[in-house]
Amino acid sequence: MTDTPVIRFVDRREAIADELAHVDEPVVGVDVERADSHRYFRKAALVQVGVPGTCVLVDGVEPDDLEPLGAFLAGRVSVFHAIENDLDPLASAAVRPDDVRDTAIAAALLGLPTGLGNLLSEVLGVELTADKDKLQRADWEARPLTDEMREYAAGDVVFLPRLWSELEAQLQAVGRLSWFEQELEATVSRAHEDNRDWERTKGAGRLTPEQRTYLRELWELREEIARETDTAPQRLLRDDILVAFAQDPPSASGEIVRRAGRRRARKHADQFMDAIRRARHLPPTARETNGRRWTDTDRDAYDAMRKARAGLAKEIGLESGVLCPSRPLWSAIVSDPSSPQELCAAAGLRPWQAELLADVLWEAYVKARGNGED
Repeated sequence: MTDTPVIRFVDRREAIADELAHVDEPVVGVDVERADSHRYFRKAALVQVGVPGTCVLVDGVEPDDLEPLGAFLAGRVSVFHAIENDLDPLASAAVRPDDVRDTAIAAALLGLPTGLGNLLSEVLGVELTADKDKLQRADWEARPLTDEMREYAAGDVVFLPRLWSELEAQLQAVGRLSWFEQELEATVSRAHEDNRDWERTKGAGRLTPEQRTYLRELWELREEIARETDTAPQRLLRDDILVAFAQDPPSASGEIVRRAGRRRARKHADQFMDAIRRARHLPPTARETNGRRWTDTDRDAYDAMRKARAGLAKEIGLESGVLCPSRPLWSAIVSDPSSPQELCAAAGLRPWQAELLADVLWEAYVKARGNGED
């Protein structure tokens, strides 16, 4: 990393405010190193706050909460990179920044690299030299932090204020600042949503209604145990094992242990066996639908809309998924829209997306349905 900053570490709640005085600027970079790879609840192991030349590393392990950090960020602009990963861990430590920016969102809307290292290199000419893959897997709860960990943590924030300044200017220059504001608001809202759902389990879509009942009962029990023990669900039983059990339910606790191959499975094997026995006597769980089967015309419309979206995305220099993900297009088709406005509403497009895509998608949709036969 060029221009190594001064790095300060603070692990006493009463000293946080004094240390943060060294980064007393109106715009600061913020990042979180989490300690949740093995936990159910997302916890901040370390919070970095930086400005050019200086970084304060706030310990998230020792203090009961980081409220002084929250007080410091109030009234300042906090610049993150990929903010959706950091808001929940911060909230769990009583930190809720109220004026935020996200350089990853800005980069995506400018057609720039969204990885921080590549983005810093392209926009600022800054090269981060830390071994990112290695340090992302590091134990951020371990103390003391190594020099390598300290430098990596600081490198994630000290350039963010300057990076945001450059990206904001580019957004304004191409008339996309309002796009950014809409995407930021949506991202912050999503960051606080609980998206855990048994039907999102990979492989659930290929299960029969009877097998879905087994999966639901096993998944819900795993969630209950994970919450009570603050253990990452996958460390109890992996998703693929849950699906395998749903397809071919074990007949005894010992079989659960043998097939799962995990020590934690042994501890909770009897509970999982009870869930399997319970599922045997429950009604099948059918997949929710709107009562409509997909037709060849629907698929033609979907393909045509995706192609039209890709063409426009290329024209304006965005990734197709940034302009509009594919999944909402399915929702739009199922709604049988009668106008461009209805199509955009059914797809949940934000105003900036609808302005660009309404006519493009509608033309593709109408043409495909006009040429196809149900």
